Amino acid sequence: MSMASLYRRFLPSPPAIEFASVEGKKIFNEALQKGTMEGFFRLISYFQTQSEPAFCGLASLSMVLNSLSIDPGRKWKGPWRWFDESMLECCEPLQIVKDKGISFGKVVCLAHSSGAKVEAFRTNQSTIDAFRKNVMKCSTSDNCHMISTYHREVFKQTGTGHFSPIGGYNAERDMALILDVARFKYPPHWVPLKLLWDAMDSIDQSTGKRRGFMLISRPHREPGLLYTLSCKDESWNSIAKYLKEDVPRLVSSQDVDTIERILDVVFKSLPSNFNQFIRWMAEIRRVEDVNQNLSSEEKSRLDLKQELLKQVHETQLFKHVDKFLSAVGYEDNQGAQILSGTELDEMCCHETCVKCIKGHGEEKATVVAYPSGNDVFTALLLALPPQTWSGIKDHSLLQEMEQLISLVSLPTLLQQEVLHLRRQLQMLKRCQENKEDEDLSAPA
Repeated sequence: MSMASLYRRFLPSPPAIEFASVEGKKIFNEALQKGTMEGFFRLISYFQTQSEPAFCGLASLSMVLNSLSIDPGRKWKGPWRWFDESMLECCEPLQIVKDKGISFGKVVCLAHSSGAKVEAFRTNQSTIDAFRKNVMKCSTSDNCHMISTYHREVFKQTGTGHFSPIGGYNAERDMALILDVARFKYPPHWVPLKLLWDAMDSIDQSTGKRRGFMLISRPHREPGLLYTLSCKDESWNSIAKYLKEDVPRLVSSQDVDTIERILDVVFKSLPSNFNQFIRWMAEIRRVEDVNQNLSSEEKSRLDLKQELLKQVHETQLFKHVDKFLSAVGYEDNQGAQILSGTELDEMCCHETCVKCIKGHGEEKATVVAYPSGNDVFTALLLALPPQTWSGIKDHSLLQEMEQLISLVSLPTLLQQEVLHLRRQLQMLKRCQENKEDEDLSAPA
């Protein structure tokens, strides 16, 4: 049966005031003069319409992450690194979001996993006065943005639960600007802040919990330089289960007497697609780009990648992993995919490069900070919680393993990389156990 088509909806006014209306412009100008539209300009620069009717949470988050210039460390299309709804696949499969939408807790989970700094509150964990102060905080800065989840019915709009960023605030009128990501339905609009609070102070029937708001800001450093977790398909569930449940059981039940034996037990039972779960981000640049055309920020980023890779190689754990994987004949499939269709050049074309490649009929390119399967497995072992190994019966071997995976002995750059992976694992664990709506805080 075909469905009737719609071209937008009429915005009920009052209570909302359309942003582009005469009155809406007046409210904007008043707020601009008072300095409470600072966050608006970055948000509007990256404003996007949700690509699916149920993708409001994903569109709001990707818009905010891009406006904060958080580098996803993953390619979107072509050579471009850019947050897109399709990349926010952790915490909830995209098909489920498309069919059923997404909860407040899972959007918070996605924000944490993407490396942002997040403070999230349900209405029963805050007050309208605290909410007003937080709206003011984000409206007077371009380093903090707010996403609100609310019930449309309070605004006399059609639909139920919805997510959208808050674009600004008029303190004299006590009105907030909703940058509605469902632009095919309603335009951006001003609403009384008290009414927005009432719309948030409603129960999400899918979770039985109240809606709320989150403040998202940029972290002190990029969340992941070389490694990130990817949950693009359902395989992450089996890998997460293996890491969380099977590895501790295996190392406690097996007769392990050396580090190599531990690696053997863990690796041989590891799902074969583990390198689709923890990904590394290679940098492939044309020679002239590396030498001349990169900004100082990008050059600094490449230097950090190379330094991080060096730090991984210098760990004692990597030496054990490298020796073990060489002995079992492990092949680096990720590297093969990155370098497919290219030929390795014998000469190094830049003093800081790791490998130099040339494509068929193409100009030479430098592969900067090129990790391998050895690095990935090392990073994965370091990211596992320390209690993973507590079941090792041999006390001296347990002490040796604890020393190998200890963050205390790692350089600061590598510590931060490992902690980011650990936080991602903890967030995935929450989602797997359906606890993401119970605890909105950042992983310890």
